[in-house]
Amino acid sequence: MDLPERPLLDRLAAYAHAAAHRPGTPCRCAGGLVGVLADRDDGTVVRHGRLVAKAHAPGTDPEAHRARLALAGHPDVRAVLLPPLPAPRPATPDGLGGPHALDGRPVTLWPYGPPVDPADPDAAPWEEAARLLALLHRTPPPVGAADRLPEMRAPVKAALAVDRMRRTAPDHPAAATVLAAWRSVPDRVAPGGPRLLCHGDFHLGQLVRATGSVPPQNSPSSAPGPWRLIDIDDLGLGDPAWDLARPAAWFAAGILPPEIWSRFLDAYRGAGGPAVGADPWAQLDVPARALTVQTAALALAKSTVERRPLDEVEEVMIDTCARIAGHRTDPAPSAST
Repeated sequence: MDLPERPLLDRLAAYAHAAAHRPGTPCRCAGGLVGVLADRDDGTVVRHGRLVAKAHAPGTDPEAHRARLALAGHPDVRAVLLPPLPAPRPATPDGLGGPHALDGRPVTLWPYGPPVDPADPDAAPWEEAARLLALLHRTPPPVGAADRLPEMRAPVKAALAVDRMRRTAPDHPAAATVLAAWRSVPDRVAPGGPRLLCHGDFHLGQLVRATGSVPPQNSPSSAPGPWRLIDIDDLGLGDPAWDLARPAAWFAAGILPPEIWSRFLDAYRGAGGPAVGADPWAQLDVPARALTVQTAALALAKSTVERRPLDEVEEVMIDTCARIAGHRTDPAPSAST
């Protein structure tokens, strides 16, 4: 994978190289083990061999970031979250070793873990993901951390997506439909609601295999490690129903098959997950509506900037917004199974 020529990417790649190799050690990583994994407005991620370096979003709150990073490295959540790696020390000659920021964006290091294979949807680890979420939600905030942990960001992200659509695609023919659906969503954060540990942005792309003890450079591990959740940017305290909102929204939209939704929900309940009761939609209706609107709003914003038509899945989410706006949002009867 070739690195695009951009100053931030170049410096992030150099940072990852410095973390992956001792000073003066030549890089012998295979070409497929070095490159860009993600380059979005909310984060840029570069792989170098057995680790990845992430430059977090511009404007990241430093105090909240430090609290989230500390939580990810805490022993109490080691069975759920992939722990960060220590930053390289001492500083490298070009200053990349600290204070661990590039262009004002915090930079963190993580072990590389194989992600969910998008080409094999039948092997998607829905049950494992549900059990990880249940364990996270059941874990008390570590002693001394509760006062420092920020709010989980899922409700805020829905509102930000709508604001982005208003700025970027105000004249899109479907914008009025999305806004009508948004107006049907009640207050996103209820006073006195649950304050449990939450991931804040769960989807299958947030799962990787933890390698445990890192294998030698360029050597495959002998067996896949356990699944772990990644991405700390939205971690915090809040209502755990938001962590189930995306699969719930996909199910309600007809994108996630009923049997997969039932497997996911049964695994979550079987692991003692506290987010839902006997009728899961009593807790999931508002978050699922909000996630539907968020997805649709981002689709309109991105397709407008990219000057392309909506794809099939994006059209489905717009259609679902129309149902929400018309108050026809009851999920299929099998949702409570």
